[in-house]
Amino acid sequence: MMMFQSLAKTLALFFVCCPLLVSAQPFSLGPDLFDGTKPDTLGLSSPQDVEHVTVFRGQPGVSQYNHGAVAYAHGDTLYVQWQSSARDEDAADTSVLYATSRDGVTWSAAKLLAPARAGAVVTSGGWWSAGGKLYAFINVWPQDLEPRGGYVEILESLNGTRWKNIGRPTFADGSPLDGVIEQDFHQYSGRRIVTALHRQPGLRATPVYTDDPSALSGWKVGEFANLSVTKGVSRELEPSNFQRKDGALVMVFRDQQSSFRVLASISKDNAATWSPVEVTQMPDSRAKQSAGNLPDGSVFLVNNPSGSKIREPLVISISENGEVFDRAYLLRAGGEQLEGPRYEGLYKRKGFSYPKSYVWKEHLYVAYGENKEDIIVTRVPLASLTLD
Repeated sequence: MMMFQSLAKTLALFFVCCPLLVSAQPFSLGPDLFDGTKPDTLGLSSPQDVEHVTVFRGQPGVSQYNHGAVAYAHGDTLYVQWQSSARDEDAADTSVLYATSRDGVTWSAAKLLAPARAGAVVTSGGWWSAGGKLYAFINVWPQDLEPRGGYVEILESLNGTRWKNIGRPTFADGSPLDGVIEQDFHQYSGRRIVTALHRQPGLRATPVYTDDPSALSGWKVGEFANLSVTKGVSRELEPSNFQRKDGALVMVFRDQQSSFRVLASISKDNAATWSPVEVTQMPDSRAKQSAGNLPDGSVFLVNNPSGSKIREPLVISISENGEVFDRAYLLRAGGEQLEGPRYEGLYKRKGFSYPKSYVWKEHLYVAYGENKEDIIVTRVPLASLTLD
């Protein structure tokens, strides 16, 4: 008996003295959030007054492939950029296009942001603005780079119409960023900008941050460990991030090892260091997702919570504190309510792919590729996502 009492005291002392060995998940799900017996909708209803707007419709033989949409507002205009090619994903003729809107409903014709270039593929890398200037980030993937990877360039504009290439963003030591940049930038405490690089060699997802308001320089690498790297590609890919009400930052990732769950890591020092990555309870389709904060501080996560490779339906999950997601709404239903691709092409697939979100005026805008052919914006009144 004395031996067992001594062992119990030792274990109790161990857990008191070593609390870091026992950690809570970055977030959890409320009970019965999704109904898996209804795969087309997961048993969810749509937010009140949700709208779906076609920004660009793929054109046969010219732009059958369109993907990687990302929205951003500058001045009184909403912008969406995406990558486009005649037929196939990441083809040599890929260019980056963009369209604009003053009301989020009526969109301009597509305009050329970054033309196709010899020896590399260009893709959409997101937006930022500061000092009256709008910046477009363009990811460049050299075709002769092994393992596959790339870097980012910046286009600058004063009016959102005429652009000039101003080079590459830089780390705090002045060296250029050594990877392709993730599309959504988030700013916390009115200063710190947080996103992620997929760093060379290959694609190794890594949180980065800067206090430069232009996001052009001063980038630092967060202390972070990938779960694994296979052939130059980390298990974690294509992250987004949000802030919990307790102040912690959470970065969410696609799981390339097909757990079909969202991966996540926590930072409690404003992106300088990150906790070990964990597999969360949130189902996913092994695809890009979108996270962020609504104006009231609550958290949203937009993804395809199918728990399989199926990229439908498209859902937004809500958490009041960023620790428990206990509400969810259907943005787009799958199954027979979505027609498949109209055209053939490499890596073409049915579904709502790679959502990226942006809060503008009284709506949340979710931009994504439908069947990797059409660029769609779903806009949701913020009032429909908040509790009374």
